[in-house]
Amino acid sequence: MKTTLIKSVKITILFSLLLGISYVLILWIFSLLTTSDKGNAELVSCNGKVVGAANVGQNFTKEIYFWGRPSAVNYTADASGGSNMSITNKKYLNEVETKIKEFLVHHPYLKRSQVPIEMVTASGSGLDPDITPQCAYVQIKRVANARGMNEENVKKIVEKQIHRPFLGIFGTTRINVLKLNIALEEADKRAK
Repeated sequence: MKTTLIKSVKITILFSLLLGISYVLILWIFSLLTTSDKGNAELVSCNGKVVGAANVGQNFTKEIYFWGRPSAVNYTADASGGSNMSITNKKYLNEVETKIKEFLVHHPYLKRSQVPIEMVTASGSGLDPDITPQCAYVQIKRVANARGMNEENVKKIVEKQIHRPFLGIFGTTRINVLKLNIALEEADKRAK
């Protein structure tokens, strides 16, 4: 019995080490081969200054910027997570209702049914750096008016920032909010 127990422990330790190390190694190699930043945060600069990481959502609240998804963790990267409230939770429903009303205050040209769900609900991580093109399109008028820019020019900037799924099937169509706002800043700077 004692020999069997010792064998079991040795096998468990062996497989834990083997699978634990190989899993991490496989993920590391995959990130090296498939990402341009070799698995590290993609730091984004504007005017020669690092302004953020492209893979972590940021809180944009000014009218001149496109806004990303709300964060259940106040955009704190070391506290990543959702609200863990169910869609039937009264507090959650009240928060969503408040966010819808706030969004409509800044976008009076929209109907309630046109408010994208992602603009009033947080992602599972609370740090989603991307929005859908539809979400960006509903903000174009506000951003263009706040910047004194032509809506069509702002729309062109948005469309240049759209990332489509890899091979048309892997992933989602999305726009990185930080990169979009930097492209907007650079276009605005060139125009002046």
